[in-house]
Amino acid sequence: MLGNFFEYFLSTGSNDGRLAVLGATSGDTGSAAIYGLRGKKGVDCVILYPKGRVSEIQKRQMATVPDDNIHCVEVEGTFDDCQDIVKASFANAEFRDHVKLGAVNSINWCRVLAQTTYYFWSYLRVTDAEKDVTQVNFSVPTGNFGDVLAGYYSKKMGLPVGDLIVATNENDILHRFFTNGEYHREDIQKTISPSMDICVSSNFERYLYHLSGEDSATLAGWMKGFETTGKLTIDGKKLDEARSDFKSAKADTAETLDTIKTYHGRDGYMLCPHSAVGVSAIKQLDTVDSATVCLATAHFAKFGDACSMAVTPLPEIPKELSCLWSMKIRSSPCPNDAAVVQGFVEKRIEERIAKHEKRDSTRKIIQNMVLISAAVGFAAFGVSVFRRR
Repeated sequence: MLGNFFEYFLSTGSNDGRLAVLGATSGDTGSAAIYGLRGKKGVDCVILYPKGRVSEIQKRQMATVPDDNIHCVEVEGTFDDCQDIVKASFANAEFRDHVKLGAVNSINWCRVLAQTTYYFWSYLRVTDAEKDVTQVNFSVPTGNFGDVLAGYYSKKMGLPVGDLIVATNENDILHRFFTNGEYHREDIQKTISPSMDICVSSNFERYLYHLSGEDSATLAGWMKGFETTGKLTIDGKKLDEARSDFKSAKADTAETLDTIKTYHGRDGYMLCPHSAVGVSAIKQLDTVDSATVCLATAHFAKFGDACSMAVTPLPEIPKELSCLWSMKIRSSPCPNDAAVVQGFVEKRIEERIAKHEKRDSTRKIIQNMVLISAAVGFAAFGVSVFRRR
């Protein structure tokens, strides 16, 4: 949806017909952005991902896309480092304006808007099947807080949502916040659910805006203190309000693997490590019932090494993923340095524009030659006919 929106508005002349999308991914949303933007006219898509912190298939899903408007960058660091580079790039007005910078994934409001559809569609399907259900609970494996925030907005829009459950892995800053009001930054732990290995959730600031009473000055003070100290603490009525909006749970590696093993053995359903965190959460909170939906996040085959720790042998891998191993990888290594990444973005965009201008110039020359040849041929035919007369 977002890719089509971009291409349509650029075709009308918006943003001078050009957009450079810069995004950071912990593994899954990067490939979603890439497939949504590949080949889109006027759009360059640059996706940053942390080296060694995404699965091999996740990397290949991104880096094997051959379209020349797609640029993958492997950053020496964590997802939070990648996200910090994106935020720093948007704060650099000269760079932002020069490349016509735009956002994708969780940072872009359009993404959150699109995700509200999951909640409405799921609610309708559950209440179709379960006539006595009036409210539906949702458990959401959470890293950047975007998907579960869409559930919060769906509830605000009037959808009969019961509990919204924030499910985290060992990187549990959100669970700690909803438990004791402490949004305190810690080092990121590398886990078997890498797409959730996030410490600072970009969309959480959007929720904090509502929690502050939609007071931008209060929010600015909270975030300034967090950026300075790495800590944001709330208590009292604000914490009570947050707890009424969301429940939370944490599933560590052992609990995640046990959930995968249990559901595969009992139900024949193969969960990915992220989806399993969401399922573990509803078990911990005793909400396993026909009124609860767990939002699944990925296919298990993208995390074969992790899933094989719980189930062996694994079910057959779909051909759409197995074919990635024979495809050429296009990715560029970069240090954890915003200036270096920004220089890379500028260079790649300039190269692609120059390539397309050359191609368009060649195409125009060929078209003119064809037109001239056609005109000459038509004139010769006319002369031939005239002479015969």
